[in-house]
Amino acid sequence: MNDKGNLDLKKLQKGLEKAYQKMLEFKRKMNSEVVIMKDGKIVKIKP
Repeated sequence: MNDKGNLDLKKLQKGLEKAYQKMLEFKRKMNSEVVIMKDGKIVKIKP
């Protein structure tokens, strides 16, 4: 993969991490559960 592709992937990952953090902040603020998949099962957790 070239340098441009690497930079694009890093930007994408950084953006996804930022979005995930914002989602967790929102869920905490709204006292809402986060739905995840764990061991093939759908699980609701409190952030």
